[in-house]
Amino acid sequence: MDDDLEINENEAAINLLELIEEDEFRERPRTYNFIDPLEDLSDKKFIQIYRLPKNLARRVIEMVTPFMVVPSTSRGISIQRKVLTALRFFASGSYQMDIGVNRYASLSQPCVSRCIKEVSNALCTPQLYDQHVYFPQNVNKLNDVHRGFYDKYGVTNVVGVIDCTHVAIFPPSVNDPIYPEHIYVNRKNYHSINTQLICDVNLRILSECTQYPGSVHDSHIWNQSNVKELMEYLHQNGTSYMLYGYDSGYALRPWLMTPFLNPLIGSPEAAYNETFCRVRSTIERCNGVLKMRFRCLLKHRVLHYSPSKASKIIKSCIMLHNLCINDNVPLVVNEPLEVEDVDFGIIPPMVIINENRPNHENRNNELLVGRRIRQDIVATFYTL
Repeated sequence: MDDDLEINENEAAINLLELIEEDEFRERPRTYNFIDPLEDLSDKKFIQIYRLPKNLARRVIEMVTPFMVVPSTSRGISIQRKVLTALRFFASGSYQMDIGVNRYASLSQPCVSRCIKEVSNALCTPQLYDQHVYFPQNVNKLNDVHRGFYDKYGVTNVVGVIDCTHVAIFPPSVNDPIYPEHIYVNRKNYHSINTQLICDVNLRILSECTQYPGSVHDSHIWNQSNVKELMEYLHQNGTSYMLYGYDSGYALRPWLMTPFLNPLIGSPEAAYNETFCRVRSTIERCNGVLKMRFRCLLKHRVLHYSPSKASKIIKSCIMLHNLCINDNVPLVVNEPLEVEDVDFGIIPPMVIINENRPNHENRNNELLVGRRIRQDIVATFYTL
């Protein structure tokens, strides 16, 4: 019995030694000494990797510093390094970086994830975020937005174009009490956050809503929007400002114009629709620029975060997008897409609101006023 026990102990010791020896010869993961990309990279290469020019990246670092934790030791990750790591993730949507880019990060995936979380929280701090993403709150600023649309398209009183776009996320837990999985499945059968955007003629995002799951309809998000309340208030106080809704999934109102359904070819209503389509292309281009600049928002990337964290990542990209628009930063991307057909997350409405069908909406005074205003636009600008 003692001999058997001794043999077993010896075998175990030998196996342990073999494992130790095997580990000694196993190839170690590559590590890289951190190199400051702000110093090492050319301006062109920096913007290709991080999407922001160096001067803007430095401004962002300065902006978020008051809202981030300064490392207590020299071995800690600096705020600059955290911000650049997050910017690289926003730009690529991937934790796996090539060797060249790794030299400018030199962090493990868990560290990268923590950097993204901390930087996103800082960018979304209201004291900072509300300075860069806001809907005009006075007549002078509304007129500035209106003049932009008028100068480019000849349309009057338009102060924004609205639509929703889906950002793919990793499925939440089926049993999650706050974010149950099934409500995030959209009509294209993938999990997403349905994000409402309103932009001006320069593609600057004036308002966003990133809190609704993919199954929620665009019109419901709009009906809960603070901007809707503001537009109603402005109308009640005698102004003529309006938004253009992307399609007929939105209800026609005095402050929200929509296209005509199936107008006769060559009719004034068809001419109105042609201009409407040109104006609404603004929000299409805005969504395209946002997601091509920050590819973590593209459908095939998929944000591997809880809905609340994914929402902050989306908002962070929106704020950075506005900073780029304000500084006229060109969209410089030299990385090939992994897919041939890029899905920008715009899903046509399942239910088209038919204004001509006999229902209770025909008795809605707001709808009737909206029809009259739209018809007045047709009569003034599109009727010979």
